[in-house]
Parts: sequence; structure tokens; C-alpha cells
Amino acid sequence: MNADVLLRGRELTRRWGGLVAVDKVSIELRRGQVHAVIGTNGAGKSTLINMLSGEFPPSAGEVELLGQDITQWPQPRRARAGLGRSYQRNTIYPSFDVLENCRLAAQALHQRPWQWWRDARRFDDTMGLAREAARRAGLDGVLDRQAGLLSHGQKRQLEIAMCLATQPQVLLLDEPLAGMGAEETDRMLALMAELKAGHAILLVEHDMDAVFRIADLITVMVNGAVIATGTPDAVRNDAGVRTAYLGEDH
Repeated sequence: MNADVLLRGRELTRRWGGLVAVDKVSIELRRGQVHAVIGTNGAGKSTLINMLSGEFPPSAGEVELLGQDITQWPQPRRARAGLGRSYQRNTIYPSFDVLENCRLAAQALHQRPWQWWRDARRFDDTMGLAREAARRAGLDGVLDRQAGLLSHGQKRQLEIAMCLATQPQVLLLDEPLAGMGAEETDRMLALMAELKAGHAILLVEHDMDAVFRIADLITVMVNGAVIATGTPDAVRNDAGVRTAYLGEDH
């Protein structure tokens, strides 16, 4: 396996009864790249990311993380092995502050059930991971703020911070820009650009302007199958993609 390839899906297929939601999709995520997956609603993007993250197993095909077959691994084991994932909807703990949200994520990586009587905030390693994750996500100035009171953009940043607290090598980001204004979008794109140096990033996103700004590679899905993979320029100029998804005038 190429050392730069951190996550690989081979011929991934998912069937729901007679419906083929994802049809023999192969994808490679490399360190230092943002690999975007685009397509209209129902194209199979969320099903693909769910198979990669371990939400459910593929009907056929394989998933490799860091060269190891993880196809049958449950999601928590994948997370501990270096796979982080954000969701379309916020999955933060709104009544806790920012630091506590990050600490809970870090604690999932460093579990100590035999020390249940100790104050969880007294473990320097998990607190260090939590603070560093918040800092990298641009939230070090609001560590004490209740998560539910954050702006929409900050909540999405917190989700990424919680991913970072588990020390992933691969980030699967499912529509992180949904509902954001221009300023928040710019901030999130800058964060992704910073993070990609040490991570492989899969981005599922509907904001095409943002995708073409940040992505190094783009995979286009239609009806569960891949119709094109390439650089933003190659995808933009692909006649089949323009017809099927982007529109002739994009």
C-alpha cells in the first residue's frame, strides 16, 4: 500500500433490498489532500461515508485503514485506530462547555474505567489533547462557553475539534459547511487547508464553490456509481459531469 494512502475503499457496494445505493465504488484518501465527493441527493454520498466510517458494513467490497483490513470493524474500533468523522447534524453536548466536549472525545481514546473515582479533568493527557484540539479548531478563546450557545459555525468547528481530540489520521467530514454564511465558510475552509498537511480528508459537501476552492481531488457520484474522479479543473471540464450534475453553464 502506498504510504500516502491512509484510507482505501475497494469496490464498495451497499444494497437495501433490491436498491443498490452504492455500486462498486473505489476511493483512496491520501495524507495532504482534501478529497471531495459530490453528487445530487440520492447519489450515494452518505451511504459511502457511512461504510467507510463503520456505521454499517458494505454488502460487498473492502475498507483498509493504514494498510489494515477494517471491513468488519465496528465504528468505535475504527475511531481508536485513527478514523475521525463529523456528521450532517451537530453531535455536540450542548449543556457542557467547549473544553468538556473536547475532553469527553479525548477520554474515549484514553479510557480508564479502573479509575472511575478520580476527577476526569485531573488527567493531564486527556486535558492536553482536549485543549490542543480546541486550539487547532480555532476555539481556544471560548473554552468555557456553553456549547449550545456557540454560533452555528463555531458548533461545526467544535465537531471537528472533538474529532481531533481522538488523534485521527483520517477525517471524514459530512457537509461541514451546511448552513454557514460566507465568513464562517471561509473560516472552515482555512481550517481544512491547515489540517490537511497531517491528515487525509474526505469532504462530502453541496457547496460547489467551496468544493472547487478547497479540494485537491473530486469524485462525482450519480445513482450510486462514480462517473468521474480528478482534479477540480478536470472535473469542471468533464462533459459527462456537466451534463449529469454541474450543469452546462457551471
